[in-house]
Amino acid sequence: MARPILPHPQHPSSSSNNQFNMASHNNSPYLSISPVPSSGSRPMGTLCNALSRCARKAEALADDFWNHLRVSPSITDAAVARIAQGTKLLAEGGHDRLFRQTFQILPGEKLLHSYVCYLSTSSGPVIGTLYISNKRIAFCSDYPLCYYDAPGYQHWMYYKVVIELDKLATVDPSANRLNPSEKYIHMITRDGYEFWFMGFISYDKALKSLNEALQHSCRTLSLF
Repeated sequence: MARPILPHPQHPSSSSNNQFNMASHNNSPYLSISPVPSSGSRPMGTLCNALSRCARKAEALADDFWNHLRVSPSITDAAVARIAQGTKLLAEGGHDRLFRQTFQILPGEKLLHSYVCYLSTSSGPVIGTLYISNKRIAFCSDYPLCYYDAPGYQHWMYYKVVIELDKLATVDPSANRLNPSEKYIHMITRDGYEFWFMGFISYDKALKSLNEALQHSCRTLSLF
């Protein structure tokens, strides 16, 4: 089976809310997928149905969390993803162990921070977790996304972005001019690839952590 082409990260104002499309744009070296092993049953169907019932019973949310949920085309789906991620964290023993399980750990690598957010793509925002280590910036979708590589052939995969800090050029704040409460973090790699993250529950902390990681990497590079 040929490796599918991933939706390309792009500015939030250009993103659509269409069905997740695996063949709309060329790959970048920072994008990857992690297939979900087939189990003979639909991996997300039963879980999502159960979690959806729980999500619909949720009471009013705090403002930052509400803004986070509003980014998603479906507020229920976003709430389901947050519940699913919380359950996964409990099962795996916290962010550090989940990071190590999701990404191949590098020698001497240490997880510094993690933030829930969305990655803006050509197929719409992808909800997930942004990890900041002393060596990399990494993002993984909170739950598997469905795509079809041929009519009738359904697959599930996790959508990932991995950028080593020495390949990251800038981290800049941005906002929707018409709605300043919609804040983004714009990252550009040294070879010109762009990534837009949005819908942070802790936007200011995430921006500060990213800039600190980038500055530390630049200081380290200057020593060599």
